[in-house]
Amino acid sequence: MNISSLTTSVLLLSHVVFYAQDSTKSLIKKTYTTEFIKDMPPPVVDGILEENTWSLVPWEGAFVEQRPDENTAPDHQTKFKILYDKNFLYVGIRCYDSEPDKIEKRLSRRDGFEGDWIAIFIDSYFDKRTAFGFLVTAAGVKADIFESNNGDNEDESWNPIWHTKTQIDSEGWTAEMKIPLSQLKFGKSKEQTWGLQVMRRLFREEERSVWQRLPQDTPGFVSEFGLLQGLIDLEPQKQLEIQPYAISKLETYDAEQGNPFLTGQDEKFTGGLDAKIGITNDLTLDLTINPDFGQVEADPSAIALDGFQIFFEEKRPFFVENKNIFNYQVSRSQAGNTFGFDNVFYSRRIGRSPQGFPETEEGEFVDQPNNTAILGAAKFSGKTKDGWSIGVMESTTARKYATIDNNGQRRREIVEPLTNYFIGRLQKDFNDRNSYLGSIFTATNREDLNQNLNFLHKSAYTGGFDFKHQWNQRDWYLAGNIIWSHVRGDTTAIRKTQESITHLFQRVGADHINLDPNSTSMSGTGGNLQLGKVGNGHWKFETGFTWRSPELELNDVGFQRQADDLRHYNWIGYQSLKPDKSFRKIGINYNHWSVWDFGGNHNNLQFNTNSWQNWKNNWFTNIGFNYTPVQYSNFALRGGPRLRLSPEISFYNGVETDSRKKLQLSLFHNGSKALDNSNKSYEIEFGLSYQPFNALRISAFPEYSTSNNKLQYIDNIDAGNTTTYLNGSVNQKTLSMSLRLNYTINPNLSIQYWGQPFISNGRYSDFKEVTDPLAKSFNSRIWTYQTNQITRIEDLYSVDANLDGTADFTFENPDFSVIQFRSNLVLRWEYIPGSEVFLVWSQDVSHSGDPQSPLFNGLKDNIFNGEKPKNIFLLKVTYRFVL
Repeated sequence: MNISSLTTSVLLLSHVVFYAQDSTKSLIKKTYTTEFIKDMPPPVVDGILEENTWSLVPWEGAFVEQRPDENTAPDHQTKFKILYDKNFLYVGIRCYDSEPDKIEKRLSRRDGFEGDWIAIFIDSYFDKRTAFGFLVTAAGVKADIFESNNGDNEDESWNPIWHTKTQIDSEGWTAEMKIPLSQLKFGKSKEQTWGLQVMRRLFREEERSVWQRLPQDTPGFVSEFGLLQGLIDLEPQKQLEIQPYAISKLETYDAEQGNPFLTGQDEKFTGGLDAKIGITNDLTLDLTINPDFGQVEADPSAIALDGFQIFFEEKRPFFVENKNIFNYQVSRSQAGNTFGFDNVFYSRRIGRSPQGFPETEEGEFVDQPNNTAILGAAKFSGKTKDGWSIGVMESTTARKYATIDNNGQRRREIVEPLTNYFIGRLQKDFNDRNSYLGSIFTATNREDLNQNLNFLHKSAYTGGFDFKHQWNQRDWYLAGNIIWSHVRGDTTAIRKTQESITHLFQRVGADHINLDPNSTSMSGTGGNLQLGKVGNGHWKFETGFTWRSPELELNDVGFQRQADDLRHYNWIGYQSLKPDKSFRKIGINYNHWSVWDFGGNHNNLQFNTNSWQNWKNNWFTNIGFNYTPVQYSNFALRGGPRLRLSPEISFYNGVETDSRKKLQLSLFHNGSKALDNSNKSYEIEFGLSYQPFNALRISAFPEYSTSNNKLQYIDNIDAGNTTTYLNGSVNQKTLSMSLRLNYTINPNLSIQYWGQPFISNGRYSDFKEVTDPLAKSFNSRIWTYQTNQITRIEDLYSVDANLDGTADFTFENPDFSVIQFRSNLVLRWEYIPGSEVFLVWSQDVSHSGDPQSPLFNGLKDNIFNGEKPKNIFLLKVTYRFVL
């Protein structure tokens, strides 16, 4: 704690010393005044700004460079006009360019952001935190972004219906936009003021220029917008969109002889409906009935030997859109290393694979469903003119059964109960939108659970309050949250939760927690408090404290890796504000963390320094180093005693060439090493992206990693009156490659391919038991079995520790080899705005290989040997009615 106090003092002193540098306090907000189209026809959206209607308003320009050389004249100027009528906002933009033949017209699918582009951002809520962004490239490709949290979060899945065209001429290029007011959210005031920003990318110089100056040291994005005025008597625009869809699906695979459920082919035809209903002008109800997400790319392959669950990003459209409203991270920090993925709401819990499995006898076959069907889901969300942000989500998943076949006699057993999920989120802005208070509440309720499903919680509830207060032009902030959880269920369910790796109440020597086998409920708390400075000068910092009580449990509809954790963190960063002869921009950071459990044990102390560089030639590099002098784990022995780990050093480093080039290369690698060589790892990833012509982009990212850990958990074995904490040395090697191909025929028709071969081999040796888990030296913590104490017959090891001729215990060979190949080929056609056709071909090959085989041989023998993979062919057609 003395180090932390010293660092905080240095941070405050740094603020005093550098406070006067590069101040942004004197910025003047620019204002653009639009006009209502009256007695004239609206502009025709063709990219040619020649209609007389445009003469109703003057051109607005005087853009300034935002990067790399902020607040200087850009290489080429830009100007724009904005008009409106009762239903639409019209935007005309002229992008001057003295060399029109050098304008980059790269094709991509929607939201590709390739080549030269122009964008308009509108804060129609005028809350200085959220904005709607409409972007078009010189090639005519649309992109749209929903900005939240003052630009810290960007939602590219937001796909409003709007219209745009571009043209290239002798002066440069022009863009024309027609944005329905129904796609924006605003209040009912007679005369309204909105936030406004217009930004241009000049591709060949990698230059951004903006209408409203945006300093490099600004504390945010949306809060710095200029003003759009002249909006008078806007009529409420209650949005009503209905999008039915139909899906035809064919699945082929290798038939299994004698298995009536695996005949080699399955067919399915289904349909559903999405709807978006404007309850008021600023509050929307989203509905989905029987959704299907077959066109969504598969998750990448991954293996974790630490026993904790792996976080995968949400990719399903219904849950991705507007996800910022329901976001409630437990302990997000600028410093990192605070379980940043942990969240009160993790939408992938909804529609997960069934958690139960039927009891079977020898010779029986099982038809186990892969996913739990979502019967329906609804989201009610938006923001009022008074600063209330509202989000309510309700979803119900179906009761799922497994079918068991016994020589033609079939029965069904439930493997997932009917479940209801509720998430409610509320925030209120105040203090001229510089502060907010918020709350969240979630509820998971399952129907009556039978004996096979009594390991699930009957109900689970979480709640919390969060706040953020900003002052001094938003340069400084004080933020935090508090959460609580309460789960109820059978004694089997609560004991399973107490014994899970998230909690481990049964662990030896932890006197501050207690495993209660008769408990039918469990309640816990968590939270985060932080103070920071993010604007006005070269220096930034954050200091904070976060905690999770041993009983905190979020995993019914949230994501949480571990509990029983108190963590203090500090971060200080320096950034350049002007380019020099070597760098466009550079940053240097320092972090440190200190971790305790609720028993007062100091479990971790770690220091980090890192730097990132954007070079003059637009290459990017970074480098970082960590030193961890103190490491203890409450979880490494999975219920055994607290284990001391050896001090460790680690590094990471990356190089990425200019992303504008047709050929782009990258290299990222990291490694770690215990000071006593008890653990070491190394990972390297190469990247190659090639764009031979504007419509085609090919990329490949091969990755190789190796890990040698002399203390890898295998099992806790009860033998007589003692428990053996069995570990071993593991040599794990992993090889994979992510391959992508994007071919854009036109902005509305594209073909995308993703494929990933993956293999990971783990070989164990030097089996040992932990005898003194807190000993300072590694060799004092363990006892390694000698060759005469352990024998192997096929895949079974026997241990005779006392050499009395009788095996004390046995364990299975822990060696593993996981081999997979997953791929998606998707043809997407947006045949009219908002309505799409998807044609999808997915493949999946999964095998267990020989751990002793070299990685390349394992891939060749198990994936490229001609064996029939699992194929899924899917056709999905949607039609979007705008009423």
